[in-house]
Amino acid sequence: MKAMVYEGAGQASWKTVPDPVIAQPGDAIVRVDAVTICGTDLHILKGDVPEVEKGRILGHEAVGTVTAVGPGVQTLAVGDRVLVSCISACGTCRYCRQSRYGQCLGGGGWILGHLIDGTQAEYVRVPFADTSTYRVPAGVSDEQMILLADILPTSYEVGVLAGTVSPGDVVAIVGAGPIGLAAILTAKLFSPSHIVAIDIGEPRLEAARGLGADVTVNSTGQRPRDVIDELTDGLGADVVMEAVGLPQTFEESVTLVRPCGHVANIGVHGAPATLHLEQFWIKDLTITTGLVDTFSTPTLITLVANGQLDVGPMITHRFPIDEFDSAYQVFRDAATSGALKVVLTAA
Repeated sequence: MKAMVYEGAGQASWKTVPDPVIAQPGDAIVRVDAVTICGTDLHILKGDVPEVEKGRILGHEAVGTVTAVGPGVQTLAVGDRVLVSCISACGTCRYCRQSRYGQCLGGGGWILGHLIDGTQAEYVRVPFADTSTYRVPAGVSDEQMILLADILPTSYEVGVLAGTVSPGDVVAIVGAGPIGLAAILTAKLFSPSHIVAIDIGEPRLEAARGLGADVTVNSTGQRPRDVIDELTDGLGADVVMEAVGLPQTFEESVTLVRPCGHVANIGVHGAPATLHLEQFWIKDLTITTGLVDTFSTPTLITLVANGQLDVGPMITHRFPIDEFDSAYQVFRDAATSGALKVVLTAA
């Protein structure tokens, strides 16, 4: 088969590799029908994730069709159409029993495209298939489903739920890329009074407005704190979500929140950020960060299937599965291409 293989910092190629095979009783082999590229993949290519070894197949999001199952698989059959989650779960360890699948002790967590071969391929081996895949409901397209593999549950769990967004809150989201846009979409479920999207790119701010941001701030020409002060009588936002993963955006996020407010860091960071505790301890701030657990995936699938979440506008570019080089280039150059999410599909 063909797959997108990591070959060291800044290098990956679409090349022929061996087909995956059943290695454990709980494995399934899934033919990849739709796959996407995540910002985390770009972090890997930058060298920010040193655990990823040369020769690793990239990717941790896919929708596909089951082609083989191990003898221990109980709930899937050949021919089933499934979402492959970005998080694998053994289902029995201490953390899995607490629905903290991202911290799985039994060999799961974020492993696809990280510690084992991933989904940017024609076929993928999915460990713990019973607890790491979700059937695609009738009437839900591959494109709708693919966004539920990672960015929707990540933004919802690590941003909206961890940030304790409540009705009437002023919510500021720093970064209007795919994760930030998904945070806007899912924050709306809790009826905040204002959602403020902050970015430096007008196309992304336009997308933020289309997905429900009430106020947008281009931080190249406006001071986000000034805009938020006008909305809050100078207090600051109730909840600030950092959705970029750069030291400066995290440090800015902490300056935008009110006393007793919450900063929810969603971004993947590859460099240290400074936390000025000498300034912020007295404000009673809560700061959270974390890896997605995907416990919310069934809920989000239901909301999409029922038409309560419209994720379609987040997909801006489409490619055949054998055009990964072009897809990566477009996704990497989002400032000029206007790319939000790119989807690659098999013929």
